[in-house]
Amino acid sequence: MRPVIGIIGNSYLINDEYPTHAGGTMNSCAISHVSNCAPMIIPASPDVVQVDELLSICDGFLFTGGRPNVHPSEYGEAETEAHGDFDRGRDAITLPLIRACVERGQPILGVCRGFQEVNVAMGGTLYPEIRDLPGRSNHRMPPDGTLEEKFALRHVVKVTENGPFHTLFGATEVLTNTLHGQGIKQPGPRVVIDGHAPDGTPEAIYIQDAPGFTMSVQWHPEWNAANDPVSRPLFEAFGDAARAFSAQRSTQNAVLQRSA
Repeated sequence: MRPVIGIIGNSYLINDEYPTHAGGTMNSCAISHVSNCAPMIIPASPDVVQVDELLSICDGFLFTGGRPNVHPSEYGEAETEAHGDFDRGRDAITLPLIRACVERGQPILGVCRGFQEVNVAMGGTLYPEIRDLPGRSNHRMPPDGTLEEKFALRHVVKVTENGPFHTLFGATEVLTNTLHGQGIKQPGPRVVIDGHAPDGTPEAIYIQDAPGFTMSVQWHPEWNAANDPVSRPLFEAFGDAARAFSAQRSTQNAVLQRSA
């Protein structure tokens, strides 16, 4: 059996009235076709799931993008209009889930909001709007155009030479899309910023001394993941980490059963 990857879902209204827990098709396809794992959309609400049960069911987690932002109270700041919309249910699940995965060595991959969630979960802070900062570019999704145009490669990300992203990509400069408004202000104590956009915006992170896979990116690698030379190795490495974790957990469970 393939490892199970929990894909963090978002609250969504069908026809502006029917509530759902939704996940983007491109996330599921990237996990299934590139990571070669079984995707499972997680309803990110403490009303219906608990962190402990998710840890036992899934072998890894994809923390997806989403329109709502992490509530600023989670990093010690006051809410303002610039912080946008929130999803407190998702905050309640993802932040403790990230911390648990980091300590257990359970693989995580953060994307866009998920990238920001990883930083906040590990004690970091966020800027409410990158484009308002002096010298920064507008990283938001273009308001018009097709999906292909909105997810088009728009800027270079430069990663640390001989760092884990350089090893993964085989290059210190890669082209990525960009579709976010917020970004890292202060990294958490163990958060290593390993890649930046040309304007200095953090774009790639991992957790120092974590026993498992903790790579996260500010862009959206799930778009065209099977064909993009940057996205494919990222999702492949994530899948390999999930398989290793699943095998290790199976071995541990077998030892416990023999000892019982």
